[in-house]
Amino acid sequence: MFLEQVDSKNNSFVKYLRGSLIIIFIHFLGQIPLSLYLISGNINIENLEDQSQILSLIPPNLGLILILIPFLVTLPVLWFVVTKLHNQNITSLITSRTKIDYGKIIFAFFLWGGISATLVISDYLINPDDYVWNFKLIPFLTLLVIAVLMIPIQTTVEELIFRGYLMHGFGRLTKNRWGPLLITSVIFGMLHLWNPEIDKLGIELIWYYIGTGLFLGVITLMDDGMELALGFHAANNLITALLVTASWTAFQTESLLIDNSEPSLGKELFVTLLVIYPIITIIFAKKYQWKHWKKQLTNKFK
Repeated sequence: MFLEQVDSKNNSFVKYLRGSLIIIFIHFLGQIPLSLYLISGNINIENLEDQSQILSLIPPNLGLILILIPFLVTLPVLWFVVTKLHNQNITSLITSRTKIDYGKIIFAFFLWGGISATLVISDYLINPDDYVWNFKLIPFLTLLVIAVLMIPIQTTVEELIFRGYLMHGFGRLTKNRWGPLLITSVIFGMLHLWNPEIDKLGIELIWYYIGTGLFLGVITLMDDGMELALGFHAANNLITALLVTASWTAFQTESLLIDNSEPSLGKELFVTLLVIYPIITIIFAKKYQWKHWKKQLTNKFK
């Protein structure tokens, strides 16, 4: 079982707090290159209204690299914390299986990647006036290399922390499955408060991030591993970075399309949380024959 496999005698909640502080500290250090660039460029961020304005002053491909560097720095430190502080192999952080099921990662990646691409392309065909065709060969090829190499690392680090490390840690605290599921989902959502999308769409968007965290946590607990979450998250960020960007999004990229429409928070939020995520969950459940939902999501353990 995914959460129950942690050695409770040698891995107290306090040890997870200690490890979390180390990971947070290193992640902040990884933001130094971005800060140095802003300083060296004499960019006065005090006069800018939100984060999206700061990002718009940085060349898109360089900005993407600077945003992703903290995750590259964090990954080896996370590995060190798991293996040295907790005496736990990295595979056990990802799955309860003896080895990582890469087939599940690939299936989730192409499932959500295909759905995401279809939604973007469909909206472009239906509402072409809302978009600007932005294809520039060299900048896009550069983006493609950066995105393919770095974005899966970023999403993997986020999943290792939230659906892996923190879930295991809060599992030690609550001794059940529903506690870590809810706590990590709320934390995941709250950490997106600083995203420029919140400035544009309003605080209510936080429910999308919390709901996404809940969805990723549910499929992780039901499958006793985060492979599906890894594939889904990587596809979500990668497809978005390559296909479409907007002036108010966290990723300012040399994507194929620029969305110039006025964003609104309404039916898209409800459709995603109440229709799309449940459908994807049902697809996973049918394919991998999930059973005992109540036990998998609420079971208590020692």
